[in-house]
Amino acid sequence: MTLEEQRQAAILTYVNLMRIKSCETGENKELDYQIKVAKVMLQNFGIDFSELEY
Repeated sequence: MTLEEQRQAAILTYVNLMRIKSCETGENKELDYQIKVAKVMLQNFGIDFSELEY
């Protein structure tokens, strides 16, 4: 997998997690943790994810 493909996969993972989060009605600690991990991955790739947040 190329670096660009890894970057795209990280973006899609984050977007999908945020989509799930927007439908959550209660607290989900695992989802919140996965979102934190996805943010770290995006930061490591130098991707600004602020415009992707709900």
